[in-house]
Amino acid sequence: MSNPSDEHIEGMQASSRLDMSSHSRSESSYSTPLSHSSSSLTKAKHHEYNRPSPLTPRLDDLKKDAETAHLLHSLLMYTGSSGLGPSVTGRGNGDLAASSYEWYGQGKSNKTEEFEVYNQEQYALQDKRPSQVPPKHYNTKPKVPPDVRTKNSDYHAAKASITAVLDLENGEFTDTNSPLPSHPGTSPNWSSKQMTQSLLRTKPDSAFELPLSKVRARTSIPSQLTVQQYARQCILAAYTSRLNPFALHPNEFELLKTHLTQSQVTTYLNVRNGILRLWTRNPLVSVTREEAAGCARDERWLGAADIAYQWLVRNGYINFGCAVVPGTTTFYSNLETSGRPRQSRKTIVVVGAGMAGLGCARQLEGLFLQFAERWTAVDEEVPKVIVLEGRARIGGRVYSHPLRAQRTKTLPDDSRCTAELGAHIITGFDHGNPLSIIIRGQLALPYYALKDNSILYDTSGLAVEKERDMRVEKLFNDILDRASNYRHKSVLRPTIEGDRLLIEQGRDSPSEGGVTISKVEQSALLQTLRENEQVPVGLDKLTGRAHTAAGLPSKVPAVEAAKAMGWHVKPGSDSTQTVELDGLARLPQHSSLGAVMDDAIRQYQDILELDGKDMRLLNWHYANLEYANAANVSELSLGGWDQDTGNEFEGHHAQIVGGYLQVPRAIWQSPSQLDVRTHKVVTGIFHDLDGSNATSSTAKVKCEDGEVIDADQVVMTVPLGTLKERSVQFEPALPPWKLGPISRLGFGTLNKVILVYSEAFWDKDRDMFGLLREPDIEGSSRQQHYVSSRGRFYLFWNCLKTSGQPTLIALMAGEAAHQTEDSEDDDLVREVTESLQSVFSPTHVPEPSEVIITRWGKDRFARGSYSYMGVDAQPDDYDAMARPIGNLHFAGEATCGTHPATVHGAYISGLRAASEVIEMMLGPLQVTSPLISPNPELEPVPVVSSQKRKAHDSLSETSTALLEARSKIQEENIQAAIYSAIGERPLKPSKSGVNPFLLYQKDHWQLCKTKCEALHRNMNQKTEAGAHRNDVRAALGKMWKNATDEEQKPYLQQAAANRLANMAGKAEFYKRVKQWDEDAATIRKQSNEQRADALIAEPQGAILDTERRESDRRVKKLSGYAESSSSNSDSADWV
Repeated sequence: MSNPSDEHIEGMQASSRLDMSSHSRSESSYSTPLSHSSSSLTKAKHHEYNRPSPLTPRLDDLKKDAETAHLLHSLLMYTGSSGLGPSVTGRGNGDLAASSYEWYGQGKSNKTEEFEVYNQEQYALQDKRPSQVPPKHYNTKPKVPPDVRTKNSDYHAAKASITAVLDLENGEFTDTNSPLPSHPGTSPNWSSKQMTQSLLRTKPDSAFELPLSKVRARTSIPSQLTVQQYARQCILAAYTSRLNPFALHPNEFELLKTHLTQSQVTTYLNVRNGILRLWTRNPLVSVTREEAAGCARDERWLGAADIAYQWLVRNGYINFGCAVVPGTTTFYSNLETSGRPRQSRKTIVVVGAGMAGLGCARQLEGLFLQFAERWTAVDEEVPKVIVLEGRARIGGRVYSHPLRAQRTKTLPDDSRCTAELGAHIITGFDHGNPLSIIIRGQLALPYYALKDNSILYDTSGLAVEKERDMRVEKLFNDILDRASNYRHKSVLRPTIEGDRLLIEQGRDSPSEGGVTISKVEQSALLQTLRENEQVPVGLDKLTGRAHTAAGLPSKVPAVEAAKAMGWHVKPGSDSTQTVELDGLARLPQHSSLGAVMDDAIRQYQDILELDGKDMRLLNWHYANLEYANAANVSELSLGGWDQDTGNEFEGHHAQIVGGYLQVPRAIWQSPSQLDVRTHKVVTGIFHDLDGSNATSSTAKVKCEDGEVIDADQVVMTVPLGTLKERSVQFEPALPPWKLGPISRLGFGTLNKVILVYSEAFWDKDRDMFGLLREPDIEGSSRQQHYVSSRGRFYLFWNCLKTSGQPTLIALMAGEAAHQTEDSEDDDLVREVTESLQSVFSPTHVPEPSEVIITRWGKDRFARGSYSYMGVDAQPDDYDAMARPIGNLHFAGEATCGTHPATVHGAYISGLRAASEVIEMMLGPLQVTSPLISPNPELEPVPVVSSQKRKAHDSLSETSTALLEARSKIQEENIQAAIYSAIGERPLKPSKSGVNPFLLYQKDHWQLCKTKCEALHRNMNQKTEAGAHRNDVRAALGKMWKNATDEEQKPYLQQAAANRLANMAGKAEFYKRVKQWDEDAATIRKQSNEQRADALIAEPQGAILDTERRESDRRVKKLSGYAESSSSNSDSADWV
């Protein structure tokens, strides 16, 4: 097994040894709680609010024809503007997972036995510049439904075969194109660019033209949803976007603290959450200003809605990823043909085409389109973005290496067989992971949800008893818990909460007065994002990440804790005996997590009889912790090793079917191709320390090939390992506050041994299994004798269901990862084969047909896998890594303190860097004052004297306004009381199908379609002939008619059962509704009785007081005296 050259490696040449790989994990945070099941892939209902469409107005006529709309949807797949929502334009009522998008009730999502497949086509391959653009990532064949009737043509066999063929000799792709589907008035050989220009809007969207005075409130709030349903969706949308639905983000607090009162915070949060809801309903198209303004319930809040919208856009909470920006597709072409002289175009250079670099570049492109008028208004071209990548490919530490064997029966059609050499696992889509929006909501990539069905094998090859495994795991978790006593205390930034009850009920605050939140007593009203103290409660076997829970570190004596775990303590142990770690943990020099944990195990050995198997199990968990941090535990900070605790995402862990690399490559391509230049190794950056010169380019980027690129802003996204190596020279040099974190933070190594076989000899349904390792000295119970061996092939991933081939990926963690860098391939293969043989004997374990071994430490573009908190690291080191230096910005997982060492952390850092760039170019977001105009219904009404104004008019208007305002508040209070007491009015249950033929049709559609297509091919003598839906329906009717009684029986029975169930559900529904209405009427009556006196007395008092004042005014007028402005006249009074 030879070591191929870097060119062959980076050209995706299959290899046995790779020196340029690395691993970064992916997790998630606040998000809609979606499980990976068929129930989460609910059908997208018809939209409640028509979002502006990226299509031309003629689509409004065409969309009435479902088949035509389906064709247009398929055509958009070719142009990169894929996957419009329900009814082409809308944002549906379903959850985020409804991004599987259904067309007029025709389901487009399938569920196979192993994974969910969103049947949304991949993006089209576009023209490339071979010298600058890396290979394409899709080798999919976009599908267009056959024989689709277009508006102005007969039936066409609309079949497109755009296939990306990987040329393993030179690492490039060759596109083999058959004609695109015919389109009304077009040639079948249209280019993607031409088709995009035809289908998308030809002038800017109205949101870019309409002033706020022309925008209407409430237009984005669906009328068919109850207030509580709408509120629930808004709250979930905020969680999906990594934001607290009940509190301002700290940056929002700083922006708005002098503009909002405490009571206004509630209404603002309702508006902001509503905008987030629009985005999560359909993340394929960017939310516009007009839509965002429609989330306000009152015209007075349009300005606040616009501020919320701009803040969300600028900070990457909406309109990110592969979303289409409506109305801007032809924007640049219009500028080029305008004929007006333009100033020089500003340039942003992004160094590195990994997830951080591509995410930043894509976000900047979108921001420049959305704020284009800020440049065009001064006759300046919109800035351009250039991405420089040293490798011959994009993706960075996300690298899905193609396997030699590409024939597979386990993957969807047209998916490649790949092995993940770098990032591998998405540890939860839910609770805010932005990759959920991209992977599930925009790209609709198939993924496999992992099952926690792991098993551990001892060195003898026998499985470890479950009871012992759980007991040792509890002991390990207890040790972690005790070590957490010495964690750094996080510094939390202040914010403020709205009224949680009102937000949950979907109600705005009835009052808006008071001082601004900047003047609120912090001790009384300021809330922070502080939750209860989070402590580790165990490690995730899938990722090695710490699970946490609210509470305090353990104070229970070790003896009592051990008994509670199920251990038998040594005779004579005192019940108060415990593990004392202060002596080592509080030494003047920094202590490591490993040293403290080793000391805890030594003390536990005085209490418990830990035999060899117990020690091997404990050290397996050590290895799993070292996998999570890509470092030996002795190199981890005791106080900060888990400083990202509490930010974990939720939901199933998952793997992308066909390769993780599809994600960065889609970001590169969609909705338009980024200017990515490969083989551009950056060696020097000249930058401006304060970035104050906005009139000319103040940065220069020097490449290894001698090219120098002028730039206005530079974003560095290279891994921390390359910064440590100082392979890029900065002028001026980086300041000490930046060099310190670079030095103190660690950059660890994790390596993999990928083994591909012709047949699987392991349990195909078990997603992973682990192996225990012997110490260096046989029979030793001392921790130092396990350090070098515990991470060798300690965990195996079964990737059969995602790679397409019988593939095992063995992890080399801790010291073993560094040993791999210098080990021979043959030695590693021999060792792992012997280990597998001991487990699966007597089954013979053959030699693998293909072996790929990563060596990320030797990769000149990474020098490791991912970052960790070193022993000397300080709590704010990650934040310092992220801080810009003038016009030099930094991104990458090592700059994301909340999600380090993860793919989503790298992507989030790219969004943050893009936000910094746009703020430096456009300036900070400006908030007008007053942000919200006074509410005329709640403000006092001035009584102005005038000889032409009748007294009874003022009296009538005042009393009417007061009564209306009080009545409105009373009705809101009654509604709140009803929903708090008995919940929402029951919803009508959905009906199950009662037509046996339709049930039969659902099960036999694909089979019948296949037969019809075969018949058409024989009749038409065409290899690609298809069958029309009507033909399939007719054939199914004949099949049902000719079916035997036994064949029809189950469907007849199911239909009868469904009919009975529908009747029972309907009866129960009416019963519940009747009871709810009665209870609601009772609550309403009680509320009216309780408030009767207040509703009558207060307006009457105000009316009587007004009558007295009006009488005084008439007396003055009759006496002939003029009213002085300095007197106590009614002109200065307020009713």
